[in-house]
Formats: sequence, structure tokens, C-alpha cells
Amino acid sequence: MNQTADPDRLDGRVALVTGGARGIGLAIARELVVRGVRLVIADNGTAIDGEGADPAIAEQAAAELGEGVQAFSPGIASPADAAQAVALAVDAFGGLDIVINNAAILRDGFIFKANPADWDRVIATNLATPFYLLNAATPVMRAQAKAGRGGEPYDWGRIVNITSSAGLYGNLGQSAYASAKAGLVGLTRVAAMDLARAGITANAVAPFAHTRVTETIEPANEAQASYKARALKLDPRHVATVIAWLCSSAAQDVSGQLFGVRGREVFVFSQARPVETLVRRDADWDVAGLAEAAKAFVPYFTDLATDLEAFDTEPVV
Repeated sequence: MNQTADPDRLDGRVALVTGGARGIGLAIARELVVRGVRLVIADNGTAIDGEGADPAIAEQAAAELGEGVQAFSPGIASPADAAQAVALAVDAFGGLDIVINNAAILRDGFIFKANPADWDRVIATNLATPFYLLNAATPVMRAQAKAGRGGEPYDWGRIVNITSSAGLYGNLGQSAYASAKAGLVGLTRVAAMDLARAGITANAVAPFAHTRVTETIEPANEAQASYKARALKLDPRHVATVIAWLCSSAAQDVSGQLFGVRGREVFVFSQARPVETLVRRDADWDVAGLAEAAKAFVPYFTDLATDLEAFDTEPVV
């Protein structure tokens, strides 16, 4: 018999939250702990651009959250490091049920000025590292599913990848960050498919909240300045509540989806699917014929509004 009748409780589960010592990650960690989760905070205390490290930051967060929380501060930017973080969760708490890929860095630059080394670092941290962690964690999670961890039917395995509206809309100067965050959506979809038979769900959440990232926004126009002012009003606790729901038994049938959280607004994003199709059956397309027929596509074209402009409305807080 499954032991999780109360959707507000997540007792018995073990989580690993990357970037869990500050901002949205810390809000998520707090929410999970309040609901009975034991967890590992994986955070090397780096600056927003990925420079430097301070292990004391994760240790302080773990101490604040109390018994049942362990700090992992070496970083998880390699397969070996990711495996070590997973091993800590298993050794300390007897398993691993929830993985939250939240850690990210930001190195902006217009594509015609960007440093390729910055691209490599952002992609490595924001996209490769979540893969490394899931690659290390999911064999453990699948074995637990087969063993019926938490009772039958099994409903404890959860993956939540923190993406960004920048990866969905784009934003000026964020080729690396947006590409990595868009890649997380693809990773989420594949993880949801690969793990469906095991009963493990995978979802992505695009948060709008007051974080170090929003603090670093340097507005290029009035609309972006307005967006930043509104974003700074948004407490990350709202994001944490949605994460708790996705980790609960009540969300067992929710997988492969993309959500947004903006204060008290919670929305589900559409995902890329064909909206119009042109077919020529008598011959191959030629350029002239395609140019004329493609006029039917125009009503479906997506504009070049940035994410800052798309969400430049007063949030519900």
C-alpha cells in the first residue's frame, strides 16, 4: 500500500538539489525539508559567472535547514563529481528519489562579440552537468522503482529541470544561456520518455523570481527596466510550491511538461508542434512555388519579442 496519501507531505523521500544554497535552489530546499524530505545541497558557492568557489555557502545552508540535510560542495561539473554527489545521498540517507537541476551560470555577450570560452563554460554548467547528474542518478532511481520503494504503486521518482523563459523566447546577448536552457527542455522530454516505464517523471519549470540572475540584468531600454523592477518583487517561494507539487504523489501522471511560475501565476507552456503544413503532390517544390505557398505560414510566424518584453506585465504577488 502506498504510504503517501497526504499530498502535502513527502516523508521518506531523498532529494538532491543543485545550486541549492541560494536563491530559487534554497527556496526549493526549504520547501522540501518542511514536507519531510532529506536532501543533499550540491552547491560549490560560485559567483553568477561561474568564477570562484566557497564551500562554506552550502555548509551554511545545510546547517540552517537542520538535521537531514547534507552539503556537497566540490561541484558536479564532471561525471565523476556527479556520481560522488549521488553516492553521498545514497550513503547518507539510503536512496535518491528527487533530482532538481537548478544550478546555472550566466555569461552574456552579443553573438558577434561573445567569447567562445564563455559559451563552452555556460553549456558545460547549465546543460552538460544536468545530464551528468541524471546519468548517475537514474540507475539508482530505476532500481528503487523496481524494488517498490515507498510502497505500491511506486510514485516517488521525480526529476525537475529548472529552465528559463530565455530558452523559450530568447533574449539579447544570451546565446549560450538561452541555448543551454532550451537544451534542458529537450533533455526533460527524453528523460520523461526513457523513464516512463519505471514510473519516474521528468518536468521542466521556467521560474520568474528575485534571484542573482535578475539582479544582474542591465536594462537596455525602458521595457527591460520595467521587467527587472517587477521580477525583483517575485519571491522564489512560489516556484518552490510548484516543485513540491511536481514531487508529490498527486503529480504522478504529469511528465514531460513545461511549466512557468510567476508569483501566484502558474502556467503550462505549449511545446513545439507543426501548426501549418504545405504539401505539393505533383512535383518537388521549387523556390518560386514555395515562396508563394509560404505566404500561408505568415499568420503562424513567431515574433522576435524577448522574454523580458513578453512578460512585461504586473505580476500577481
